[in-house]
This record gives sequence, structure tokens and C-alpha cells, in this order.
Amino acid sequence: MLDREEYVEQVHLFRAMGERMVSNMPLQELLASVREELLASTRLPMAIDFMLGELRHSGVIGTAMERLGHYFSPFQTYVIHAAEQDEGGFDMRVALKILEREAQYRADQGTRQGLFLFQLEAVCRNRLRYDPALKAMADDPAYDADWHEWILTVRRQIGLVDMADLIYVRSAHYRAASPADPAVPVPVALFGEKEGRIAVSNRQKDPLYLFGALQRHLGYPSVPRPAPIDENPQLIPQLLRRIERMEARMKFMEDEQRKGSIDLPSFYSPPPATP
Repeated sequence: MLDREEYVEQVHLFRAMGERMVSNMPLQELLASVREELLASTRLPMAIDFMLGELRHSGVIGTAMERLGHYFSPFQTYVIHAAEQDEGGFDMRVALKILEREAQYRADQGTRQGLFLFQLEAVCRNRLRYDPALKAMADDPAYDADWHEWILTVRRQIGLVDMADLIYVRSAHYRAASPADPAVPVPVALFGEKEGRIAVSNRQKDPLYLFGALQRHLGYPSVPRPAPIDENPQLIPQLLRRIERMEARMKFMEDEQRKGSIDLPSFYSPPPATP
């Protein structure tokens, strides 16, 4: 785990990249400009230098983040890799929004439960691949050994077992409701009483309803969604072109009514000057 100031600077990096990509600014210039804004006491400027070198050679930054595994988490690297794939429909701006909010949650000293649910919802909403995503989540240093083992169990059982059941059986609510058997080892409760009750209430439902209930009642972070495209900036130029075409047609009709015919040579462009 990194210091809080590192995550604060990561929030600024991902936010600035998402905002300035809209203006079609080249990624190399974007990273170079953001580097000058960061604190020199953090390690992020050195990481950006390495990312710039990798970007000039291969054209991507995901491989550089993968080689900087001691700084960027495996889930952050996986999100960038998924956004850089040509065959996928995962937008880079949405990926940067996800990383920005995740870094902000880490800077605010969020819980492991909230971090896991945020990462899993990001995978579900954007239809990313569960197998590599859960493997990256399990390798995140924010989780201890119990969490690592359980996330790998979820990786094997997701799609076969309801997500609400997977959370419920590892909650304090399940341990309080089930009778204790000395012969059966009791697993560590990774979720609290409230998470268990909310999971029971959302069994056999869409997992997104479960995530929404946990966010409403327990204040867990929500995953950013892609903003709809604003078509208003393109509407005025289209209207102007239509008005110009209507004016040209009206001029043709007026000429035809006044002269009985259209003077086509008047619309011809003059021939080029002879050298």
C-alpha cells in the first residue's frame, strides 16, 4: 500500500487525463504537462517518465504500468489494458473515471469491503472479463490472505453461484444465524452484519441491485457511468447547412419564375488564368 499523498496525486493524474482527452490532446503532451503539476516528493513523476518512454516505443501505457507493479495495483493495470484493446468497447475515458474514483477511495482510507464491491461492480457494469479481473483483484496488496483466498474462490464460482450467496456465507449475519458445529471449521467473516442482511434480501436478483442497495445503506462508492453524448454542439451547424440549401433552392425557383429559365452559366466558376 502507498502513502495517502501518492493516491491523492493519482486522483489528479487520472482526472486530468480524462478531462484533457476530450480536447484531442496527444497523450504524450498530456502526460508531460500533468507531470509538471505533481508533487516532486511523490514517486508518481518518476512513474510518468517511465510511462512516457514506453508510450514512445509501443504506443500504450498498460505495459509500463504492469512493469511498475510496485506502484500501480494489478486492478489499475488491468483496467488500462482493457481500455487499450482495439476489439473491446471499453472507453478510455470511463476507465480513467473508474481509476480516479478508486484512487480517491483509497486516499480516504476506505474499507476492503467497499473496495472489493467497487471493483466488482466496475467489472460487471462494463462487461469486462471476470477471470483476469478477479485475478488482478486478488493480487491487490489492499487485501490480506483471507481476502485473497476468497476472491479466488469467487473467481471459480462466479456465474455458477449467486453473488448475494457468496457474500452472505462470509458475513457475520450468516455466522449468527447458522448453528455452530465444532467439527466444521468456521471461515473468517469478511463482511459485517448489515452486508449479510442486504445480501439475503437481494438473492436471485440482478447483482447491480445488490450493489445499489449496499451503496444506499452503507455509503459504498458507486461506479461512474459513461455520460451521454451531447448532440447540441453539432445541431447548430447542421441547421445552418440546411438553411443554406433552402436559400439556394428558393433562389433557383425565383429565377425560374422571373426569367422563365435558370441562368446556369451564372453559377459556373471562371476558368483558371492562362500562364
